[in-house]
Amino acid sequence: MLLDALGLLVGLAMLTGGGIGLVEGASTLARLLGISELTIGLTVVAFGTSTPELAVNASAALAANSAIAFGNIVGSNLANTGLVIGVAALVRPLQVEAGIVKRELPLMLLATLATAILGFDSMRASPGSYDRGDGLILLLLLGAFLYYTTSELLRGRPDDPLVPDAEGLATASARGTHVSSVLLMLGGTGLLVFGGQWTVDRAVSLAEALEVSRVVIGLPVVALGTSLPELATSVVAAARGQSSLAIGNVVGSNVFNLVFILGVTATISDVDVPTVGGAADLAALVFSALLLMIFALGRTPRIGRPQGVVFVAGYLAYMTWRVLGE
Repeated sequence: MLLDALGLLVGLAMLTGGGIGLVEGASTLARLLGISELTIGLTVVAFGTSTPELAVNASAALAANSAIAFGNIVGSNLANTGLVIGVAALVRPLQVEAGIVKRELPLMLLATLATAILGFDSMRASPGSYDRGDGLILLLLLGAFLYYTTSELLRGRPDDPLVPDAEGLATASARGTHVSSVLLMLGGTGLLVFGGQWTVDRAVSLAEALEVSRVVIGLPVVALGTSLPELATSVVAAARGQSSLAIGNVVGSNVFNLVFILGVTATISDVDVPTVGGAADLAALVFSALLLMIFALGRTPRIGRPQGVVFVAGYLAYMTWRVLGE
């Protein structure tokens, strides 16, 4: 059991390193090729922080480990909303810009509701699972979200607070030459592929050794590990006073996890909603998105330290309940 736990930590470290290498290499290469920093920040850097989740879920889908895939997606989003936003707010209160309230948060809530509804679609032959049709619906939503978000940002470029944040993050990630960038991309991709398979194998072995559900390992352990890039990005952004980036990184990652990663996973192999605890997990997903929206729509559009305590305490309490309830 100890070796499985250590092996899982090694796998998560490989995923984190692979994600960083891929983002660094792709960002630098894109800038050297003349692609704008805004485009890099909105695509390569924003999506790159979710590559560990993608690697784990693709490996889990190919191995028919839908419990790990479900736990990783739901757990990552709960960790992003509860832990990442909460810790970032404890570091420094987050001011919620009007653009995030108008654009990003409604998209995240829509993606979350769509995911919950598709998970329990009684009109299908196998309710309680995400099949290829659900995956295609989620991928179509991804296309619509990307078009809407990008067009809105480009139209309002002079005064949108996410523009300088995205460009600053892209600039900070752009160093090196063409050759070193390609090598970083290849190395990062290799670590992600190998680390994804390694992490899934170790997670399954650990679940069997502890005699617990694989969802329990996926929700608090694998999901938290794959959310480390979001945690690092948002905490650093909060410390620098870049509230828009701290919140936007989480919201964008949550949308990407649901409509892209779950969409891709479901097209590879069906993702079953666990009969024990699955409904509660999806309900918690919707509740956390609603809570973030409520705080953002308050009289003072900010997420301060009291709200940060609520998010962190709620996340820890729910994870404890899920683990002990198995």
